[in-house]
Amino acid sequence: MAQTLAGAVHSELSIKKSRFIGCVQPVADREAALQVVAALRAQHPGAAHVCWALMAGGQSAANDDGEPGGTAGRPMLEVLRHQELEGVLATVVRYFGGVKLGAGGLVRAYTDAVAQALVGAAKLPLQRLRACCCAVPYALEGALRRELAAAGATLGTVAHGTLVALQFSVVESDAPALMRRIDDLTQGRADWREV
Repeated sequence: MAQTLAGAVHSELSIKKSRFIGCVQPVADREAALQVVAALRAQHPGAAHVCWALMAGGQSAANDDGEPGGTAGRPMLEVLRHQELEGVLATVVRYFGGVKLGAGGLVRAYTDAVAQALVGAAKLPLQRLRACCCAVPYALEGALRRELAAAGATLGTVAHGTLVALQFSVVESDAPALMRRIDDLTQGRADWREV
């Protein structure tokens, strides 16, 4: 089962005078990941490399940032894949210490920086959400809001027109039962709409 992280976790390694600063954190998508990488480059202007790996479904990617091909980004991505993480960015900032590590040494250093950060990471199960929209008469708005809150649904946009249309998201596996409860609650007057 895919998991994500509760928050950012860090590690730091020193190998043959080179310093590797690792971070693994949850991100929404590739755009957010690139913003994090740009911020790290600005924060560490003296660093030789800022390598990264993103595990985010169809947006997954890896970047060696000038290290020999396949020695940084791809091995970092494999650590994330092995841990079954999704929506997670791994970054490693390297300050070069003057001693070359060779391809094998680089692979070990980058994977260790990510793996050590993940040792103390709090992981959360990743649950797919379903977006729904339900329109009800004004008199039922309060009851519908209470039912959504009790189900742990996240309320989105509310539009007041002839009916009150509430957009919400709920864990996909819980959606059918919630929709049946809403139909029962509204005695069949719920108008289900496409989101």
